[in-house]
Amino acid sequence: MHRQERGASWLAEKLHCDRTNVYNIFKRQGIDTRLLERISIILNRNFFALYCQEDSMDVEKDSTES
Repeated sequence: MHRQERGASWLAEKLHCDRTNVYNIFKRQGIDTRLLERISIILNRNFFALYCQEDSMDVEKDSTES
């Protein structure tokens, strides 16, 4: 959001929720995949790819240690 110069109010409008809900999302330790998908689409960024990339690095690390 920062790179796109977008604020919490803008995201709240796109998610059809209150701005305080957006701040609560930011504070959470986890996120529902449907919500993450919606945010990914809104921000035009595939956050799932980041998780997949992290997992593949762990697999590569495990295989080289064996």
